[in-house]
Amino acid sequence: MGDKVRLIGGLLAFVGGVFLAVQGRLNGELGHVFGDGFLAALVSFGGGFALLLLGVPTTAAGRAGLARLRASLRTGRIRWWQCVGGACGAFFVSAQGLTVAALGVAVFTVAAVGAQAVSSLAVDRAGIGPAGRVPLTWPRVAGAALAVVAVAVAVSDEVGGVGALWLALLPAAAGIGLGWQQAVNGLVREAARSTRVTTLVNFGTGTAVLLVVCAVDVAVRGLPSVAPAEPWFYAGGALGICTIGSAVLAVRWLGVLLVGLCQVAGQLVGALAVDVVAPAAGGHVSVTALVGTALTLIAVVVAALPGRR
Repeated sequence: MGDKVRLIGGLLAFVGGVFLAVQGRLNGELGHVFGDGFLAALVSFGGGFALLLLGVPTTAAGRAGLARLRASLRTGRIRWWQCVGGACGAFFVSAQGLTVAALGVAVFTVAAVGAQAVSSLAVDRAGIGPAGRVPLTWPRVAGAALAVVAVAVAVSDEVGGVGALWLALLPAAAGIGLGWQQAVNGLVREAARSTRVTTLVNFGTGTAVLLVVCAVDVAVRGLPSVAPAEPWFYAGGALGICTIGSAVLAVRWLGVLLVGLCQVAGQLVGALAVDVVAPAAGGHVSVTALVGTALTLIAVVVAALPGRR
């Protein structure tokens, strides 16, 4: 039963990564139309938050989960700062808006994934997540390292001139935050005993952070002059709900590292599928992207192997 549950958890996290890739394409297109990536991120987070407000507090199960979470906060079973994991997601998309133009997508992705792998190993080792303390083993360390190499290979065609590599510290900090976010989201789920409530809390905190960021952004740059009329541009929030919800469920069974690696694998596979079905202008599926994706899948298998400390 244990292996079966772990397999289900891995598939959930992988599918969440596929949704994340589609969400990234939609948010990218929306940001291009707006001319503002921060506003696109706010629309995505805010849309997901609005959907969850309609679907969680309005149901008996949702209200019961919120009551359990409040009781856990009062008794100290969970701390308030463990409920703000969504702020890390908001910081991640904000870091994209601040640094991708200078660093390029490739450097940003490698810095974020590398830092997330290290953060996930540390979080699992400290026992912060709901899976408890997961020791460092050679397969886990090797799988994390191989995942970073795989992502570097997958995006190597996108490497261009980099004028300020010190900016890579920002996506690295965002990657560290993603590992911590998955751990504390899992703890909130244990306290509320509800994936929907956990996802609501995650989107609520992320939306609050992005409202502050966008208030400053709009004050400096002004509002965009156009907004797309096509409804699918605004589907990012619904896809994000699926991504966060799948990770919240899977982290209980896999730990933070394996959830992160499965999501990265799903994200690369999803990105390839999107490029085949709806290629971007001037885009193509490269051999290095295929090789990097295959290496990422191997990294997940390596990290899941039992091994000595």
